[in-house]
Amino acid sequence: MRSNAWWFPIVVVVSLLMAGCAREEKGPTPTGRVNLNGAGATFPYPLYSKWFDEYAKTVPEVQINYQSIGSGGGIQQLKAGTVDFGASDAPLSDEETEAMPGPVVHIPTVAGAVVMAYNLPGVSRLRLTPEVVTDIFLGKTKRWSAQMIASLNPTAKMPDLPIAVAHRSDGSGTTYIFTHYLAAVSDVWADRVGAGKSVDWPVGIGGKGNEGVTGIVKQTPGAIGYVELAYATQNRLPCARIRNAAGNFVEPSVASTTAAAAGAVEKMKQDIRVGIVNSPAPDAYPIAGFTYLLVYRDQKDRAKGEALTGFLTWAVHDGQRYADPLLYAPLPPAVVELNEAAIEGIRLQGVLGEGER
Repeated sequence: MRSNAWWFPIVVVVSLLMAGCAREEKGPTPTGRVNLNGAGATFPYPLYSKWFDEYAKTVPEVQINYQSIGSGGGIQQLKAGTVDFGASDAPLSDEETEAMPGPVVHIPTVAGAVVMAYNLPGVSRLRLTPEVVTDIFLGKTKRWSAQMIASLNPTAKMPDLPIAVAHRSDGSGTTYIFTHYLAAVSDVWADRVGAGKSVDWPVGIGGKGNEGVTGIVKQTPGAIGYVELAYATQNRLPCARIRNAAGNFVEPSVASTTAAAAGAVEKMKQDIRVGIVNSPAPDAYPIAGFTYLLVYRDQKDRAKGEALTGFLTWAVHDGQRYADPLLYAPLPPAVVELNEAAIEGIRLQGVLGEGER
């Protein structure tokens, strides 16, 4: 009988080759996954949450975990090196920048409106001036039936309720935007309280995050508080129309926030951290600001650095289409160009990113 042993080595080789091909067709293995961790601002959280979900569908090997803990917390965690990126509605000051362990790149992602959400039964179209807003948060105007408020709203029956002020209890970029607005429109506020991520509030109840302030306003008749527009809208809280620098009472919206952002482009070419409160544009909502992702220019982990720059590029381009439906103002094209240059300047283990090679 003739032996068939001669063909056994061929079978083994073919089997190994087929197994190798099968492994290649499976694509990236779980060990190729990159996890990015971020923390910070609650102001853009509704949008960021959408972004991270959508990006995972586009680039499934990159998973992004984000803690909505407030801008101050995000900056501190970035400084401590416990996250790969921070998120803040307040850009780093010169002093904060110098205290960081390395150069930080600011990437403005969208612009948003900080609104005066209120809980007044029977009042749906409240109008307020900068002077009235300041006096309310200074504790000088104590009741909704005050003449200075009633005169601005002649067709509304203002209830004789005490004004319950709600503000942030944590370090907050939303507070940064709001207090910079108050300081811009009131010398008294600027001298007595000032502006920053945290201030000593003259009056009111503190809530943690935009969620906390929204909850206080929603549960308290007579309450007023400052929150990001999306939080007020999602909770069906009415928002006051605020008289802007041009003298017009403007409703917070994507369009009125865009008008405020567009006027800041030229100044941003000199310093990306420029604010947009109290814009002189006739149709601009006056309490608005950019929100930023903060990343180190020098990325020590190449895989994470590549994943991070890839996400940032997606966010300032494809990600912008998700902004308007969630009530954020997309970036003006000129700001997108500034972001492109900043992202290209991020170094991966001491080497410039792909855009600069």
